[in-house]
Amino acid sequence: MILVTGGSGFIGSHTVRALHGLGEPSVVMQRRSGQVPPHLADLPVVAEQADVADLSALRAIGERYEITGIVHLAGYPAPRGAVGGIEATQGLLDGLLNIARVAEEWGVRRVSLASTLGVYGGVQHSGPLTEDLPVLLSAPHPIPRSKKIAELLGEQLAEATGTEFVSLRISGTWGPLGHEDPFFAAPALIHAAASGKPLDLAALLIPPHLGDGLDLCYVEDTGRAIALIQLADRLQHRTYNIASGRVTTNAEVIAAIREAVPEAELGLPAGAGRPGAALDITRLRQDTGFEPEYDTVRAAAGYIAWLRAGNER
Repeated sequence: MILVTGGSGFIGSHTVRALHGLGEPSVVMQRRSGQVPPHLADLPVVAEQADVADLSALRAIGERYEITGIVHLAGYPAPRGAVGGIEATQGLLDGLLNIARVAEEWGVRRVSLASTLGVYGGVQHSGPLTEDLPVLLSAPHPIPRSKKIAELLGEQLAEATGTEFVSLRISGTWGPLGHEDPFFAAPALIHAAASGKPLDLAALLIPPHLGDGLDLCYVEDTGRAIALIQLADRLQHRTYNIASGRVTTNAEVIAAIREAVPEAELGLPAGAGRPGAALDITRLRQDTGFEPEYDTVRAAAGYIAWLRAGNER
């Protein structure tokens, strides 16, 4: 069985579903509840309430199930500012160290560790971003900063324990169970079209433009890529981009939305403040056979249908 920390969340629940589709059962670990969440109730999964920072709770899970792999998607709030920053950092580090401890104790072969495309921030490069590019030690935002720390610590733990730690640099993911993201406009555009409410971009850190782009990956593709990495017989690398391999602009997202909702009012200013770059997925393709199944039109239609079926996000 694969232990998926944060398994009831946005990317976690789609990873659990993808693992099931590949014939691998999961233990869904969540911080607040020991019940299988409603959106996974159709699967033969089990749920456990535990915090990755609680080593004894983690060990207890291993006493109840034979855990053969771990997908570590749970996270603490990114350390930010003077209030609560030390506690958040402590939780981040304790959680990863505890995952390493139980992985070694259980004889787990592989731990897949969530990272982000944000680690490439500030890299001066033309063309798709490859995993072997040297990334900067610093970062202007706590999320990519904490992921850089976790990537490096994961490499150290792999060498110290013999457990395989694989860092997953996850691109801009959107789709059912997601939320309006502070870094890209696609979720906000989808929610406005599905609800018929005015477009609200207040949550975005930078005002978006039509030409702004990002490597967008529909969450079902993201979950399947993670599952394929976790279950691969052999991996050639320690780091993989989890992405579609192409840039999608806000203009393309709006055009796709209007195929499903022609009357959608989704005006954005022209231009491109952030043209974006694609993540190279050659490693992912070669080692797992992954290919994205969702283009922008199919993704937008699926997401809108999900929201209009009565789901909040």
